[in-house]
Amino acid sequence: MSDRAQRESDLIDYYTNEVRDRRDRELPDSRVDVRTSFLGQLHAEGRRSVVEIGCGPGRDGQAFAAAGLDYTGVDLAPASVEACRSLGLQAYVGSALGLPFDDGVFEAGWTMSTLLHVADEDLDAALAEIVRVLRPGAPLGIGLWGDEVGGERVWQDDTGHGPGRFFSIRTDTAVQEALARHGAVEHWQTWRNDSPMHYQWAVLRTPA
Repeated sequence: MSDRAQRESDLIDYYTNEVRDRRDRELPDSRVDVRTSFLGQLHAEGRRSVVEIGCGPGRDGQAFAAAGLDYTGVDLAPASVEACRSLGLQAYVGSALGLPFDDGVFEAGWTMSTLLHVADEDLDAALAEIVRVLRPGAPLGIGLWGDEVGGERVWQDDTGHGPGRFFSIRTDTAVQEALARHGAVEHWQTWRNDSPMHYQWAVLRTPA
């Protein structure tokens, strides 16, 4: 099994075991705030559809659907996809490195705390794949955990949900430079919750 396949297999095992806890967990206010802002942007631009890469059990998906958007979710873990479908959301099993959609299908994109599970060597391929399924000039909301040092690591927590998860933690500069290779960074902000890391939030405009 390749390193990437092993990483994805471990992530599937972990999130399959965690899906119930994650479904019942409240999202932090800061996450809800940027989602509300992004929804306002989508409505102002007349966007009607959005794809979420790394949809989990559908917490953001429900908000997008409730706002009247045609929502589609994608996740590595079949259990997460089933959780979304149980809520009436459209969702598919897939990887950010190989999305099961044609070119230019969606009017907007959203991916939160997902691309940090993609190795640095694959990040450009993942961003290019997401941009591929978005329409020209579409907004893409991206959230990641970062710090001032960066680095790839496997974290084993004490939840008992499964194997250690692969993370690629990136500096602000590294994220901004990667995003700029795939479009225009129209918005960037960071904040801290109760964590030694900070959260990185960007809106990327895909090439017209």
